[in-house]
Amino acid sequence: MKTPAILLSFAFVLPLSAALLDSPQSGGLKLKSISSISFGKDGLLLVADPTSQSVIAIETKEAGAKAKPGKVADLAATIAGGLGTTAENITIKDMTVNPATGTVYLAVMRRPDNASLILTVDGAGKVAPFDADKLSWASVTLPGGTASKVTNITDVAFDGERVFATGTCNEEFASRIFTIPVPIKHGSTAGVISAETYHVAHRKWETKAPIQSFIPYHDKSGADYVVGAFACTPVAKFRVDDIESGAKVKGVSMVELGSGNRPLDLFDYTDKSGKEWVVVHTQRFKADSFGSSKFWGARVSMDYINGAEDKANEKATWRDVKAKTGPEGIEIVDALFGAVQVDKIDNESAVVLRDTEGKLSLEVIALP
Repeated sequence: MKTPAILLSFAFVLPLSAALLDSPQSGGLKLKSISSISFGKDGLLLVADPTSQSVIAIETKEAGAKAKPGKVADLAATIAGGLGTTAENITIKDMTVNPATGTVYLAVMRRPDNASLILTVDGAGKVAPFDADKLSWASVTLPGGTASKVTNITDVAFDGERVFATGTCNEEFASRIFTIPVPIKHGSTAGVISAETYHVAHRKWETKAPIQSFIPYHDKSGADYVVGAFACTPVAKFRVDDIESGAKVKGVSMVELGSGNRPLDLFDYTDKSGKEWVVVHTQRFKADSFGSSKFWGARVSMDYINGAEDKANEKATWRDVKAKTGPEGIEIVDALFGAVQVDKIDNESAVVLRDTEGKLSLEVIALP
């Protein structure tokens, strides 16, 4: 059967409720690379471009009735058919959902020209190119140091008041948290914080390992944190309110999910009973996978993140790696076995990109 071509989709355009960009540009946006994408409010798409050492914010102006994304059985083949290549030449770097509409956005790299592209998937499962030619955007540079540069951008997110990005630089305090105030001013430079983290499995403090994935988090006292997951796999929080650019911050490792894993995605949600969870989606990089796939995930009660700091770092809670649940408040999420990418749609569902016998399918799962 002939692979369907990529179809264009349209959305109603509504004015933004407040200015999110300062001195925005219109058209002419060129992405050199994409490592991470995510959504802020009012359809603001955030794109991490490590080659240009920058974060780009795009006003998508997408609005309309919300619909869950439609299933796509062989996503890479569908994308390849629309881009005039084969599935083997397509790499999906990241995936995010516009929370206002349910539209899925995909960061894609095409070989052999290594073009970095953004595509969308709508409620009918139609894949379309994202056209930014007439949209407003702003680019902010991420600083390295006096004699260093940003070597990677691992994640980017909006907390309602500012944009955070995480990554690494080529110096001793390599792990970085970048901060960008809103409105996002085109041509400006982000603030930067050096991050030090206690790696529970290794029993030592580290300054080079990057936060692989994170969420901004406001705790019950009103304090602002970045909650992030690292390889091998501590989940730590970094207090970021009232911290000036150039400062160093020590994270507090609250939970250890087990060595030999690399975090891929992180999101929080509230279940039907009102309980808050953070979901850590990971890839097992050691041979001894304990489930049906090396891709798996667990949910962790926010009670651990909000817990007393005298039960952190050396005394952090370890997940029982030989059991499906345990300790109380840490549970395997079965629907994430085989998921290569995941993002929350709402408090009841998430979209996953699942590896099924070498083919990637896009589907919606229920959250436990």
